Amino acid sequence: MIIVECDQGSPEWHAARAGVITASMFCVARERVGGLDDRQQKYVAAKLNGDSDAVAREVAGYKAAPSSDTIKRALRGEKVGDFSNAAKDYAFRLAIERISGQPLDEGFETWQMRRGHELEPEARAAHEIAAGVVVRRCGFVLTEDHAFGCSADGLIDPDEGSEYKCLVAPDRLRSVLIDGDLTEFADQVQGCMWIMRRRAWHFALFCPALERIGKELWWRRWERDEAYIEAMEYELVEFKKLVDETEHRLRDS
Repeated sequence: MIIVECDQGSPEWHAARAGVITASMFCVARERVGGLDDRQQKYVAAKLNGDSDAVAREVAGYKAAPSSDTIKRALRGEKVGDFSNAAKDYAFRLAIERISGQPLDEGFETWQMRRGHELEPEARAAHEIAAGVVVRRCGFVLTEDHAFGCSADGLIDPDEGSEYKCLVAPDRLRSVLIDGDLTEFADQVQGCMWIMRRRAWHFALFCPALERIGKELWWRRWERDEAYIEAMEYELVEFKKLVDETEHRLRDS
């Protein structure tokens, strides 16, 4: 991996990210429409594995053989599903950035991003005290082919890292603080561990508004999930092909 020493939000940071599929956008890159749902995937996988229809139905939870055209196409080995419009737009943006070597949005930062960068040192300090760790800052990290990258908020020796979120949207705060639901951040966190070859990641949510009750920091240690990373890597490589194709079309048109 390649480490670009820079401050998040700096011109150097924006330049390093240009044309790179970043961990914060992995969830968008993986968006698909018109594909197989979970039950259909289990059924198709079992059938392609050579299991009988009865066994495949039992694995997937079907009482009768499904008649979906999507399943039939998948069983014939045909491609099913497509990238979402959001994924296609992201691929288009990356293709332009590859050509120009500059961020398409010229480094535009929302107020939420600015707020996060401003609060990050405070969040890091609170996390160090709560977790009993020493966190060293890190810039932007790239894979050797410069295709994928992540902004590591912190590194914890010998093989862990940290991510700090300073959310303000009530629905997102409630999901984490009340429901303990971190699904929205799984791709980014597992993606950071994948790119940086780390064993675990500390996810911390910092909300100064809860300081009065001593609950401004919420954190948990997230273990590396090899099965999750393997599935994610496969889909990200497919998305990279879309970016490659988009770039070629722009250059050849």
